[in-house]
Amino acid sequence: MNEREDRDGEDRDGDLRTAQHPGRQTLHAHPERVAEVNKEIAEFGCRVLQQYARLGAYDFLKVVEASDNATVAHLSVDLGSRGTVGISTFPALDVEDFVAKLKGPKQLGHD
Repeated sequence: MNEREDRDGEDRDGDLRTAQHPGRQTLHAHPERVAEVNKEIAEFGCRVLQQYARLGAYDFLKVVEASDNATVAHLSVDLGSRGTVGISTFPALDVEDFVAKLKGPKQLGHD
């Protein structure tokens, strides 16, 4: 079974996160907090597929899988309400699914 078949209709989102001042203090004092938050995300019904610490405007990139985008939005509001992180969420489409849609019968942009 390939990764697409294993997904079973789950939505994937890329979350770019910026640690706020209290979050940076916690992370510096307790680096294991990253794993603890991932466990909380799993208990919420989502799954962290990949994560990266970043340089630049955002501190972290997490690729999260959930049953739908509303669940990811709820997760982002809940995590952000703590005041420790700012989250920008970007839904991600599987490229094969996207190409299939482009080839589908509903078309506006071509003759």
